[in-house]
Amino acid sequence: MVFQIGRGLADRRDFALLEETALRPFNRVVLSVLFGITPLPIMDGIITKHQLAPSDVPGQSKLTVTGEDLSVLMDLEYAPRMRMLLPRGELPENPAPLPVTEQSESQTVSETDLSYIKKLALENGYVFYIEPFGVPMNNIAYWGPQERRLPPQPALSVNMGPGTNVETMSFSYGELSPTRIRYYKADGSAVTVDRYARTPRLAARVPDPQKLDYLSTDGDGESDETKQARAQGLVNKSYDNVVTAEGTLDALRYGRILMPRRPVDVRGAGDSFDGTFYVKSVTHTIDVMKGQYKQKFSLSREGLGTTMPLVMP
Repeated sequence: MVFQIGRGLADRRDFALLEETALRPFNRVVLSVLFGITPLPIMDGIITKHQLAPSDVPGQSKLTVTGEDLSVLMDLEYAPRMRMLLPRGELPENPAPLPVTEQSESQTVSETDLSYIKKLALENGYVFYIEPFGVPMNNIAYWGPQERRLPPQPALSVNMGPGTNVETMSFSYGELSPTRIRYYKADGSAVTVDRYARTPRLAARVPDPQKLDYLSTDGDGESDETKQARAQGLVNKSYDNVVTAEGTLDALRYGRILMPRRPVDVRGAGDSFDGTFYVKSVTHTIDVMKGQYKQKFSLSREGLGTTMPLVMP
């Protein structure tokens, strides 16, 4: 949040807004917008930083108040956690099982709840986030695969003349990120997971993986089923950025707010890039003085081609 600030006779010692208790660090702030009659929270978080930019020009001094979502409260206290470490070294294609007399080592590391749960999500190809839900002051926490089963948001239309509702939009396609994951079963045999299995698929044509990586483990005792699930999750996640789209829109022209972490349809870009995408991120820019509400968005999916014959506006 950026505020224009100034000082008068009544506040010669300091800027009055800096003394405002509601804007002090670690206070909670909820930002909501009104489309129709229902307020929609777009940010619910904790103030973490102030930045002051004084100016000799009247009306040009600015105070920038920065915050983070409520997950920042999970990142304040470090707690010890035990990890099991196996002997490291070069592993052949089908290594022999470790001798039963060889012992693993343990190591205690200190990390916050947030870093730990994000690490678990990364190891399984999942996501973790906290976001506003429903009415203001309510939030949900989500840990799991990308949520793709929700109904798509109204289409982002490009190159459609009067029907266009985005200001800019560009696409990128690359096949370097898909990765095969290899792991070793309890009996020492190697298994390679190379099939994309996330459902529902958003793209009709999914490339084959070209890279090979190995499943990392912090210790022994992990079942073959768990390793298989983790490897599959990492293969799925490696496809997140095969096709990406970046753009900006005017929320007033779009007629609603584009929400992150949900599907959205795209039309007007041609057969390769039309269809449903996953909204990775959205940046809101609201200028109260100019009456403008812009959104910068980032989309992704696993390949080219639409899986549906028709995209609804």
